[in-house]
Amino acid sequence: MSILLIGGHDRMHDTYKGIGSKFGHKVKVFTQRPSKFEKVIGNPDGIVLFTNTVSHSMVSVAVKEAKRKNIPVIRCHNSSAVSLESSIRMLESSI
Repeated sequence: MSILLIGGHDRMHDTYKGIGSKFGHKVKVFTQRPSKFEKVIGNPDGIVLFTNTVSHSMVSVAVKEAKRKNIPVIRCHNSSAVSLESSIRMLESSI
């Protein structure tokens, strides 16, 4: 399963990817907004939003694309490793 993680801390980038690998998933992490963000999203199996550490514009673009492509979205206020693990479990159960 491919998961798009939006938000979080720059220093945790490798940790987030490691957690995804531990569950057998590929995680693409965006801690900051790249140019043409809506095109970079692609077609993941699920999106995890760390709402505490992400701009409102990134959230709105991600949610809009998720609705358009029928992708499940998990929102989490905390951006810790444990929060990512529980969000991945919720995504696994919803798919």
